This record gives sequence, structure tokens and C-alpha cells, in this order.
Amino acid sequence: MRYYYGEHEAAYQRLQQEGMSQWSDLFGETETFDAFPNRGFLEGVLARLELPSAREAEVLEYGCGTGPAACFLAARGFRVDAVDLIPEAIALARRFAQERGVEVSFGVQDICALVDEPVSKRYDLIVDSYCLQSIVTDADRAHVFAAVRARLKDQGYYLVSTAMYEPERSYEGGFRYDEVTGICYQASSEAAHDAVEIDGDWYVPHRRHLSATALRDELERAGLRVVSQQEGDVVCTWKS
Repeated sequence: MRYYYGEHEAAYQRLQQEGMSQWSDLFGETETFDAFPNRGFLEGVLARLELPSAREAEVLEYGCGTGPAACFLAARGFRVDAVDLIPEAIALARRFAQERGVEVSFGVQDICALVDEPVSKRYDLIVDSYCLQSIVTDADRAHVFAAVRARLKDQGYYLVSTAMYEPERSYEGGFRYDEVTGICYQASSEAAHDAVEIDGDWYVPHRRHLSATALRDELERAGLRVVSQQEGDVVCTWKS
């Protein structure tokens, strides 16, 4: 099992069992399904992007969770495909979309494996709503960016919302932060898949928290051009 699967599977199973609607509910950060964390960013940026009309624009959201951003986009007329690696998340997303009367094509897909799939469609807009911080290793992030580049139209936009490095953030209780890479590791009781040994103890990748400059540099190295950035809210296009 990859390092990112178990935590997310348990989280969405808990959401199902406890009647919650999205990931941030687990931490008491949202009150309603429509008040998702990057809504303000999407509202602001969509008004200024040069996109086809909503009826014509094709959108992909990966790591969509229970679908609040996908439903938000569909309600505004966009043609939305949305994927997540956890079946329970997609089951909830389909239910919430149906309840709101919006049409989204949801599917179960690991974005890290999408790079190996044939490209069947290209998109005007690809959206990451706080998925990227859970994709930790260099190889996995490179796979994600390659999958995005392959599916982004020449004049398309890649929108990223991700958690960032914060000096005051505490990495205690079995967590360990590497300031060089921005990787937060979580202690592991065994040499599990993806585990690394640090000072004689085993850890698995948990999060990637980069500075704004480091995130920008990473995206540029991946062949993307950063058009605008407000900390972890980033608008990218193809690098010309």
C-alpha cells in the first residue's frame, strides 16, 4: 500500500460513518459543503482567466475528495471530470452532486498512476484542491506534473491550492520535518512500502510543505509557467 492510501481511506470511511461532507470537516474547519477551503481562490481566478464559455470548457479535478469544488464548477456550467483514489470519497461525491442537481463525471483514479494511462482528453482547466501536499516524493510529484502536462490544452490553466511551509507549524508526536526537501515524515513501526530510515528509525512520507519560492521553482522545473501566486494558490500555464 502506498504511503498516501491508508490515511485517506480511513478518513473518508470516517466521513461516511459520521455523516460529514468533506475532508476539512474532520478538523472542524468548515460548516457547509459549499464552504470548501479554496472556494475564494476559484471564485477570484475564474473571473479573470481567458477560458472558453463554461458550456465549452472542459475541467479535470484530481484528488477531488467528496467533490465540493467539482460541484461548484459544474454549477457554473463547466463540463467537469473529477477523480480520487478512494472509492468511499467518490461514492460520497456522486451522492452530493446528485443532491445538488449538478452533473459531474466522477471516477476512481490514483493521480500518481495517471501518467501511465493513455491520454483520452485534454482540458482547458486542471484543478488541484489541496491534493498536492499529500503527494510527497519527488518521483510521485513528477508523475503528477507529467500527467497534468499531457492533459492540459495548449492555452489551458493548471490551478493549484496546497498547504505551505509555516515556521510556526509543529511537527511533534511522531512527525519529523526535513527543511531541505520540505518533506514531513511520520514514524512507522516497520520498514513499510515507501519507508525511509532516519537515525535508526523508520518513517513514511506524510506531507510536503514547501515555501512559496520552492513551490514556484518546482512547478517551473516541471515545464509549467507560474502566472500568479498567492502563497499556496497558484495559476500555471504551459511554459512557452
